[in-house]
Order: sequence, then C-alpha cells, then structure tokens
Amino acid sequence: MESSQAQQQQPAAAKPKAAPKKAEKKAPAEKKPAAEKKPAADKKPAAEKKPQPKKDSPDFPIPSFIQERANLYEELKKNAKPIEEKPIKVILKDGKVVEAIAGKTTPFDIAKSLSSTLANNAVVAKVDDKLFDLFRPLEQDGLLEILDFNTPEGKHTFWHSSAHLLGQALERRYEANLCIGPALNEGFYYDAATNDLVSDAHYQDIEKLVEDIVKQKQPFERLVVSKADALNLFKFNKYKIEIIGKIPDEDTVTLYRCGTFIDLCRGPHLPNTNRIKAFKVTKNSSAYWLGKAENDSLQRVYGISFPDGKLLKEWEEFQAEAARRDHRLIGKHQELFFFHPMSPGSCFFLPHGARIYNKLMELIRNEYRDRGFTEVITPNMFDVELWTTSGHWQNYQKNMFSFDVEGSKFALKPMNCPGHCLMFGHRPRSYRELPVRYADFGVLHRNEFSGALTGLTRVRRFQQDDAHIFCTSDTVTTFLLSSSLFLTSSNQLFSKSTPFAQTFSQPNFADRR
Repeated sequence: MESSQAQQQQPAAAKPKAAPKKAEKKAPAEKKPAAEKKPAADKKPAAEKKPQPKKDSPDFPIPSFIQERANLYEELKKNAKPIEEKPIKVILKDGKVVEAIAGKTTPFDIAKSLSSTLANNAVVAKVDDKLFDLFRPLEQDGLLEILDFNTPEGKHTFWHSSAHLLGQALERRYEANLCIGPALNEGFYYDAATNDLVSDAHYQDIEKLVEDIVKQKQPFERLVVSKADALNLFKFNKYKIEIIGKIPDEDTVTLYRCGTFIDLCRGPHLPNTNRIKAFKVTKNSSAYWLGKAENDSLQRVYGISFPDGKLLKEWEEFQAEAARRDHRLIGKHQELFFFHPMSPGSCFFLPHGARIYNKLMELIRNEYRDRGFTEVITPNMFDVELWTTSGHWQNYQKNMFSFDVEGSKFALKPMNCPGHCLMFGHRPRSYRELPVRYADFGVLHRNEFSGALTGLTRVRRFQQDDAHIFCTSDTVTTFLLSSSLFLTSSNQLFSKSTPFAQTFSQPNFADRR
C-alpha cells in the first residue's frame, strides 16, 4: 500500500521539473527544489479517493467482501497453535539421514542445504508418501522426497496453485462467488457464479490480473480452523457453505491464502505465486453447480500454466498442430460427416464417411470371426425392468432416453450387456457349449448433456464393436489375456508403420473410389 502511494506521488513531485531553468547544466540540482516542494498535503486526498489495491488493475478494485474475509482470516491466524519444536530425523530417498527440528525445518530448507538447483526447481515435497508444502514445517520423523514440475505430483500441485491465481483474478474481475477449482490432467479450471458472462474478450483482463499476482510474489499460507470458523469466514458464499456443511462437525477445515485470496483447500501448494512464469486462459464454458442440471448455472474458466515461458510456447505449438488435425475439421473439409441441430449429438455420415465406416466395420468383423466370436443383433429398446435388474436405471437414468409404451416405461439401450445376457439365458445351457462369444454392432443411445457433446468423441447415438464372453470360472484368466491381446493387436493395426494405417492417413483417402 505504501508503494502505491509512492507511485501516485511521483508525478506530483516531478511537476516542478520544467519551472527552474537556471539549473539546466546540472540535472541533479533540479530535483532538490521539487523534492523540497513536495505538495503531498494537496495531493493526498485525491490519492485516497482511489483504493490502494487499484495500483495493479485500476479497472477492477478489490470487492468489499474480500477485505472482510481477510480481516477474519487474520484473527483466526492469531489463534493458530505452533508446532512443538523438537529434534527429528528425516530420511531422504537415497537413504541419507538429515537432522532437523520439528515446527521449524521445512522441506525447502533441506532441499536448499542439498542443492540450490534442487531447491529452485522444487514444486512440492512428499513426506511419508503424502504430498506436503515445501514451506510447511515438518512435524515428525519421516521419509522425504523433493519433486519438481516434471513429476505427475509436481504438475498437479503446480496447476492446482495456478487455479488459485485464476480464482483470485475472477474475484477481482467479476466480484465472483467461487465454487471449485481443481487441477486437471493438463491445466486447471475454476467454476464461478458471476453476474456477467465470461467471454474470450475478457481473457486479457484475467491474464493481466494474474500477471500482477505473480509479480507480487504472494506466499501460499496454510491454516487449519474449526468448521464453525470456516462457516463464518465464507458466510458470503453459499457454495462454500454447502461444501463446508458436508464436513463432520468435529473435523477441522484446511484453508490456503495467497494475497487477497482465501479458499477451502487440502493443498499442498507452491511456495509463492512467482513460481508461475507463464499463464494462459485457454477457454470458458458454462457448467452446473455439482454437475447437476437443476442447480445454478456457473461460468467455468480453463487455464494452463508453466514454470517457464518456453514450455508454454511448446504447448501452444502442440495445440495448434492438434487443431490442424482435429477430426471435426477433417470431417468437414473432406465431406465425411456432419452434425445437425435437428438431431444433436447424432452423426450424419456422408458417402465418403460411410465408406470409411464400412471399411472399419469390415476390419473388426473379420477380427472377431478369426477369434471365434459370432455376430448377433439385439433390440434397441427394452422395458425399464431390465435396466432396473442390471442397475443402470438406478445409476444412469438421467443419461438414458426413456418413454412410455402402452402404460409401460421403456428405454433405448445405452449398452449391449443386458441384451446379451437375455440372449444367453433364453434357454437352458450346457457347460459343453462354453465358451459362448457374442459380437454386436447394435446402435446405442446415451443422453449426454449438450455441453458435453464433442464431435465423434462424445455423442448421443453411436455404434461400437461390443462383445461378451460367457465362460467357466476356471477359464476367466485365459480369456482376459486373450482379450488384452486382441485389443493390443487391433491398436497396432493403426500404428503409422502399418500399410492399413498409411492408407487411412492419406489426405485424399475420401476421394478414392
């Protein structure tokens, strides 16, 4: 806050610079009268009209609820009980034993004592196989491992921390009530309830806010509080209240803070925000609170981040190449298939696409035949009684298309398993008939949410090479292994080195007659 005042006062102090022309030969002498004049008394009121946090992003001041939350956090922090200091022994991955002090020594301290490079590249620690903050004091004897960004745990921690930066920016940009913000296999997202819809026109604002947060080198702080204190801290946010409400009363709640941002979180996190050297908002979409359509509609913002700008550039190049190879674009350009709003999520295969489709069907049909499978055809719809028996109705009813038929409830099949069981059980069987191997190319329907529909990878109507093996219990292992080999050999057919894959990968394949 003091630095903000200094920045605002600098232009006022520099104003008299043009007035004294006597000292043109000695530039340093000119600054003295300006400094002595110091019209701070006249300028202070004007500076105070603008809240200090506006220094970094003048268009997006910190909402009032954030300051109230920060004040409550500081009070809770005063009551935190320190860990009792005592000598402990830490065993490193190579077996080396390091003397440390519980409540004082951190994994970062140990990493730094071993190598400055190790400490600088470290993202998170693992203590007794549990992830642990680098700057969190150790509590007892244990095994210690230091992990960098190149490990799965390191990436997860890095992207989880980045989600907190995104959350802080969304609070500032939209005065949002935040919901959840997890790390993904690649990147992260944050769900937020906002009055304004997020659009790609806002990405630059969000990234600028994050850039400022990174420059501030905000440390990640961990604090454990009671459930009652957590409820009071997040009383302004009904989504956080709902999450906290599911925690048993006797349990504690872990919080993490960086800058003005405080969130419910198990952690662990990076030492500070400055570790995130490259950050990019990648896309946004709508989402439902807890994934249920009957709940509030939210704004979901996705991002990616790296500890090095070069890694972000490589990622962007990879994404550009992936976009160029996107099957949806290829399908459109080569007139293979298309989708239509009159039947969402159901593909229309054009003549060229139908030829490829039938070629693939012929391939897998021959593979099934060579392995002793017989092809069958089963109905598309069944009485809900069957789906209740199989358990699908109880667990996946919302993702099934159902309708009434003469007073009975029916549903389109989302999979072939129950139908094959009816087929196998329609008459008495002898063990001498086993194994029975059914292959089915029947049409399946699944009522996927419209927002989840993605090209040919997430649809509502599709066909799959579905098969089931009915066998004796003593041959289960044999058939599991043979099925795995079947899967492996089928995938190998599409390796770039095979003639079959080379044929399909040719750009003009669709034009071949």
